[in-house]
Amino acid sequence: MQKEDIKEIVKGTYRQAALQAKRNGNASCCGSDSAVQRDPITSNLYGAEERADLPVLALSASLGCGNPTALAQLKPGEVVLDLGSGGGIDVLLSAKRVGPSGKVYGLDMTDEMLELARENQRKAEAQNIEFLKGEMEQIPLPDESVDVILSNCVINLSADKDQVFAEAFRVLKPGGRLAISDIVVRGPVPREVRLSLELWGGCVAGALDESDYRAKLARAGFTDIEFEPTRIYRTEDAREFLQGAGLDVEAIAAEVDGKFISAFVRAGKPLGVQEQKG
Repeated sequence: MQKEDIKEIVKGTYRQAALQAKRNGNASCCGSDSAVQRDPITSNLYGAEERADLPVLALSASLGCGNPTALAQLKPGEVVLDLGSGGGIDVLLSAKRVGPSGKVYGLDMTDEMLELARENQRKAEAQNIEFLKGEMEQIPLPDESVDVILSNCVINLSADKDQVFAEAFRVLKPGGRLAISDIVVRGPVPREVRLSLELWGGCVAGALDESDYRAKLARAGFTDIEFEPTRIYRTEDAREFLQGAGLDVEAIAAEVDGKFISAFVRAGKPLGVQEQKG
């Protein structure tokens, strides 16, 4: 598969998700319309208190696999970047935590998602937010301009994760931190899953093995790397979107059962990086 093919599949998936959210009031990246409320990956990620103050469309377009804002320990005045911000739910939650003295950027490559996110920003009357069009492999921000980088089930969609981590490291200030939710793999998975373009757009095919994830973060320069599993997916959880990709679930059930997990990933950019490089 070519990187551009994967990128177009992902764009198409999230373009349709944004349109679906506006049309039907809900969206799903990992299942059909009928599966939205029981999607094992994207459902039940946010508490009642968090949901209460958010626009309905922000909630309906939430396609993440975790709640990185709840675990990132954001502080007032910090500058935050959300990679693959989608409908803006994590951006809006982060904006509340950093307050008016802070700033939150949301980065997305899909016009339809950016339109939806800006609509949600207007409804929430949030002033400390800016949504940017771009790709996480080429972040349109200066070096060392961000305190915290968030991402919610998006890095697994990239066909060039080394470049994503290199860019994240570049824009973080020394002492800055990475706090992301993502799908990771524990153990080998069938080749047909990896080669499915349909599953590249659905949170699964591009997921890294945990050991590879750690290695790529370390290669980019990150330290203090931690993984905290938040959900483990069984065969039944995956049945609908595996069937939707044309795969024989019964034939590969034992090879995928328990292999895919949602995890919260922490890492930091060391202080004094400039001096070390110089």
